[in-house]
Amino acid sequence: MSQTTTDRKLSGNQYILSISIIGILFFIFGFVTWLNATLIPYLRISCELTSFESYLVTFAFYISYFVMALPSSRVLEKIGFKNGMSLGLGIMAVGALIFIPAATTRTYWWFLLGLFVQGTGLAILQTASNPYVTILGPIESAAKRISIMGVANKFAGILSPVILGAIVLNGIDKLEQKMAMMDTVEKAAELDILATKVIMPYTVMAVVLLFLAVMVRFSPLPDVDAEEEDTEETESSRRTSIFQFPYLWLGVLTIFLYVGAEVVAVDTLIAYGKSLGFELSEAKFFSSFTLTGMIIGYFFGIIAIPKYISQDKALKYFALLGVLFSILATLTNGYISVLFIALLGFANSIMWPAIWPLAIDGLGKFMKKGSALLIMGIAGGALIPLLYGYLAGHVAVGSREAYWILVPCYLFILFFATTGHKIGKQANR
Repeated sequence: MSQTTTDRKLSGNQYILSISIIGILFFIFGFVTWLNATLIPYLRISCELTSFESYLVTFAFYISYFVMALPSSRVLEKIGFKNGMSLGLGIMAVGALIFIPAATTRTYWWFLLGLFVQGTGLAILQTASNPYVTILGPIESAAKRISIMGVANKFAGILSPVILGAIVLNGIDKLEQKMAMMDTVEKAAELDILATKVIMPYTVMAVVLLFLAVMVRFSPLPDVDAEEEDTEETESSRRTSIFQFPYLWLGVLTIFLYVGAEVVAVDTLIAYGKSLGFELSEAKFFSSFTLTGMIIGYFFGIIAIPKYISQDKALKYFALLGVLFSILATLTNGYISVLFIALLGFANSIMWPAIWPLAIDGLGKFMKKGSALLIMGIAGGALIPLLYGYLAGHVAVGSREAYWILVPCYLFILFFATTGHKIGKQANR
């Protein structure tokens, strides 16, 4: 879709309204997504899990993107973006309600099912909203618009672990000490009480999500077409397959590695702090440090891109920061090591806003399929944290040394920023 086509479809008021509604949705993305940072240590205690088992939280949540992204694109083709967003919110509400039987029976697999269903709803929302933000203005400033959405996303991410942590992790350190002296029956009773603490917040979440689903369904949000109208003879109109865009496939792999690195930097930090000897009452705030770093980075993107620096150059420099901070985190200890993991939030901040437009630029009629493939790349958040959890629980490696897996992730992102996003794209220009 050309910029002139977008302008004809959206007036100034429609543009502001559309951005505002999408901003609210990105806030919801962040609030739900980054609850996992608190759920990992919480479920590890309440369901008596190993380190590896606890990271199935991220696996169940993010693998749904891989499974549901392509079906989501087909759903959006049939019902449109606005109805798709409403449907996604409704599915997320169902996922939240599944936490009620999960908590009352203290059954880990029910929790994982609820997380998978929530991820399914988010897959529909993300498949619709990310290209929506990208096409609302010039492709050169897409990273700026996505950065604005990112501020809403990560601000919610700062709040969500603090709020949920205050509810489910309150007094958890004393409870662990107390349970160490209990017999099996008494311990099970305490764990049953602990498990039910999530019922209230997830019930409230379900009600809010259902309310938003109705609001979006009946809002005046325009149903903008995400596909470019190839009215002119262009390179994208002459291509016959999504496989003829190698830079898109490199972008999918880059998204996979970036999301995996981002989730590791946020969702592992509470457990990592505990492994360093910090009490959970203190460590429960650590993931919010990473998200604060991301917000600072997003403001950099809003101010600097594309006025002072291009999307690809910003991605290159921030990938280099990711390599540096990952190495320093593994070579230090205590608060300093935690700080370097938190600084990865700053390094990660510009990556999604920059990778996305670089990967979908010039796709034309393949825009929806390309967007769905990029959403599938979010599955990196399922597999890379799981690998971290396996290594962190291995005696020969440990929690700190396991962060070495981030270095090759950032090196590939650096490759995409410098070379990968150009492969197969030259002919489009």
